[in-house]
Amino acid sequence: MTSAKIAVANLKGGCGKSTLAINLAAGLATRGSTVLLDADPQGTAEHWGSQEKVKGMPRVVATGSEVLKEIRWAQSTHEYVVVDCPPTLASGYTEVTLEQVDILLVPVLPSPPDLWSSLHMVEAVEQARKVNPELRAYFVRNQSEAKSALSHAMREALKFCGLPLLENSLGRRAAYRWAALEGLSVYHFGARGKKAVSDIESIIEEVLNHE
Repeated sequence: MTSAKIAVANLKGGCGKSTLAINLAAGLATRGSTVLLDADPQGTAEHWGSQEKVKGMPRVVATGSEVLKEIRWAQSTHEYVVVDCPPTLASGYTEVTLEQVDILLVPVLPSPPDLWSSLHMVEAVEQARKVNPELRAYFVRNQSEAKSALSHAMREALKFCGLPLLENSLGRRAAYRWAALEGLSVYHFGARGKKAVSDIESIIEEVLNHE
């Protein structure tokens, strides 16, 4: 895909939603013009964007109640659009977003409560496809550890939860947190971010090259 609109959403807080959205946008910015829309009232992505210290970072725009308007503006002016959705369906922002984007990524931590909470996103996807039948949605494992029995068990469980599971995942890496503290993406974190960049690149390639 030479352009894409991607939403990152989950109704469970603390799942790494904004971390994925921020670094996904940074990776896409290496491929073409990219904007990160922050539709989450917590404003994590917006705050991160306000700390910009280096060139090559994606533009960050807070949407507020204008999420539909901002998505339409973004897709007309940028090759790639990433939307960091709020961790709730109450505002209606997530539903509107899912009706407009091409791809939804749902990050999930390796714990049963996180898995159970994420199942509500399956219902949201089903509703969105009534308006946007081409919407592709995937679970994405976050803080995955190759040698962890729990991570392996969660991977197997997610295969039966109503959405396909991406083969690639985000590893359990301190680089994501340290980069954010410095107002950077892992792409701008030098050697310390190399393995995290590999995670994000693998996810981007898997999603954009999906047939």
